Amino acid sequence: MPSIPSLFGEDDDSLFGSYDEFDPDHNPMPDRFLEGHDVLAGSDHVAFHRLTRELFEDRKVYDMTFNYNLARLNLDTRHKNAGYRYAVERDDPDDAVDDERVDHVLRAEFTPTTPFCPQTHTLTIGSFRAWNGLAARQEYDLVRVRPAPMHHQSEEISDQLAELERKYLETDDETVVPEDSDAVGSNPMERSMQSEGPSRGSSDAPF
Repeated sequence: MPSIPSLFGEDDDSLFGSYDEFDPDHNPMPDRFLEGHDVLAGSDHVAFHRLTRELFEDRKVYDMTFNYNLARLNLDTRHKNAGYRYAVERDDPDDAVDDERVDHVLRAEFTPTTPFCPQTHTLTIGSFRAWNGLAARQEYDLVRVRPAPMHHQSEEISDQLAELERKYLETDDETVVPEDSDAVGSNPMERSMQSEGPSRGSSDAPF
């Protein structure tokens, strides 16, 4: 008897590509943050993305809409052109990190499934913390993260991630919280609820 796919599609593996293959038709096109840098493709992309799956599993960076490890979004055939693309940062870009300890940098650009994805803020911060908090397991001094410009809050989220980078380099603590992080990424209803005061329960992210 065939299995019935879950609401999140996790049960039907035929809907997903393989972590061992790079399919440019299922991966997002590199956008502004990766422009002018050495974009990973083929086996280079596959190797880093497989490592990403492991780090995201350890830090529980999950897309809560689809109920799976965020790295799997790149393989979801129902959401082509969504997920992460990566590029090795070239020497001396205009927005280079000014820190003598940082030499080998990877850029990661996240394209959500929709321009109004409410998880983009949380997922990009969680990704930053996973990659940099487990830095001993990857080869880069810093992994910088930004959302693709198609997201309606891309500039605000990018500002928060840039602040997180600075604080991380100052403190060596990837769990620092950017200022006003609760306001960015929330929708109008969530902002209204925040203005009424804290609700019961914890708002701590798992990463």
